[in-house]
Amino acid sequence: MTNSEIVDLLELTGRLMELHDRDAFRTRTFQTAAFNLDKTTADLAQLSVDELTKLPGVGKSVAGKIREIVETGHLTDLDELLAQTPSGVLDMFRIKGLGVKKVRTLWQELGIDNLRDLKLAGENGQIAKIKGFGANTQEKILTALEFLQEQQGKVRMDKAAMIANVLHDELIKHFERVEISGQVRRKAQEVDTVQLLVQTSDPISAMKTLDNLANLEQNEPESSPFVWRGKLEGFDVLVELPLYPAEQINRQLFIQTATDSHLQQVGNGGFPLLQIAQTSTMAEVEAETAEVEAAIYARAGLPYIVPEMREDDFAFRWASRHRNDELVTWEDLRGTLHNHSTWSDGKQSVADMAAYCRELGLTYFGIADHSKTASYANGLDSDRVRQQQLEIDQLNAGFGQDFRIFKGIESDILGDGSLDYDEATLATFDYVVASVHQTLTMSLEKATTRLLRAIENPYTTILGHPTGRLLLAREGYPIDHRAIIDACAEHQVVIEINASPYRLDIDWHWIDYAMQKGVMLSINPDAHDLVGLLDMHYGVAIGRKGGLTRAMTFNALTLTEMSDYLQRRREAKIK
Repeated sequence: MTNSEIVDLLELTGRLMELHDRDAFRTRTFQTAAFNLDKTTADLAQLSVDELTKLPGVGKSVAGKIREIVETGHLTDLDELLAQTPSGVLDMFRIKGLGVKKVRTLWQELGIDNLRDLKLAGENGQIAKIKGFGANTQEKILTALEFLQEQQGKVRMDKAAMIANVLHDELIKHFERVEISGQVRRKAQEVDTVQLLVQTSDPISAMKTLDNLANLEQNEPESSPFVWRGKLEGFDVLVELPLYPAEQINRQLFIQTATDSHLQQVGNGGFPLLQIAQTSTMAEVEAETAEVEAAIYARAGLPYIVPEMREDDFAFRWASRHRNDELVTWEDLRGTLHNHSTWSDGKQSVADMAAYCRELGLTYFGIADHSKTASYANGLDSDRVRQQQLEIDQLNAGFGQDFRIFKGIESDILGDGSLDYDEATLATFDYVVASVHQTLTMSLEKATTRLLRAIENPYTTILGHPTGRLLLAREGYPIDHRAIIDACAEHQVVIEINASPYRLDIDWHWIDYAMQKGVMLSINPDAHDLVGLLDMHYGVAIGRKGGLTRAMTFNALTLTEMSDYLQRRREAKIK
């Protein structure tokens, strides 16, 4: 049992207790414990009841519940609540803006216990008539339902990669060659099909082998003699396992990785890339995948395109101006600038985060904890800012010339576009990441105006997660991307590629435009713990998909270059 699994069960228990109007005090004990334990770095599964009670927000009763979860894998209290709750009511908690009280009202007053009935009630105008709801809430519910329906059966990049790797490790025990392909190899930010190519000369036997694997559930109507389709137990996303002989697998890996749009690019002789790939005569069995793919592009008279960029014809336009070796890589990153610590809502100290950065071979670590308005995230007031900066000074004194912690802040962009803090406090930071966290429901005009004012602020160094989106969970607010990027170019503001697989914001489609305007992009993990720092791998993948070059990657600057850049900006503000 991981900490997150334990916290999820406690949180769900508290939510269902509130839904069923159980004792308010007991309900709060579960909710408080879940809130506090979400921030702990202690391994909850290894702690005794006495040790658990020493943690903030954990009494003896909840400590006992945690031990029950660890030892049995479930919680009796939760099992009883789940037995009294229709599964469709649980689905309603996924609707943005529907808290426990509203879900309870919909269930008890309208008898709605599933998303289908919720949609019908909204379309019929019944929700708007309920006290405390109204037409505006009804419209938001319908919009959220439509968004959820569009995301059904999809997983984020990180989960897709995990599923693909689990499948690969299992399948390779039974087949000579297995290759991760399709959307996962192409590093798609949202994946609806996890595809792996399986090498076999005997499809009938291969199908029997797949059917006998414990965690695979076949969808027989959707499968065919040469393609197994189904799901991995516990996940809703489609799994597709095409079967190919050895002499075809390399060319099929190329074909299955690229989108149809990319494969329709016309090459020599007026033939599309797909046709050239299908008729490739290269001896594939002995060749490496890269050799075969390079040979296909060469035969078509087209430049070689890396797997991440095989989305459409954009890659060929990009290749007319750039070389593949210009694309950013993990090795190019020299530091990281958007991270959180225990000073706000992070799980590790500044010292621990910095130490791990050094282990990763990075030469600088930027702390950007939440600002004072973000009270929900324990945002720093001016006094705590000074205390944190003193701590950073002490830590920096212990480093040599090859590593440094930069003093940053993730300043909330307030409703009118101004930044949190007065100018005197803002001036104490090495850099400022300006981000929107509250009042996310905005028109295009209002959101754009709000961001433009923040960009014009001389203290803004980096524009954080520009649309505020959460992939598969929340649409971003609409913005005029061109106007925002143009303003960043005018005011020399860097744009963040938020590398968290939950965000990946700014969207990769806008990276090339930003580069053309001379705007640098910073691959920021938005890390709240040590593992979160590794999310920069996802940011690199998305950066490469959008054609991001090493030269235009802000945190590819060396320590000296970054120090000089930030110093010049500070001097310019003083002037």
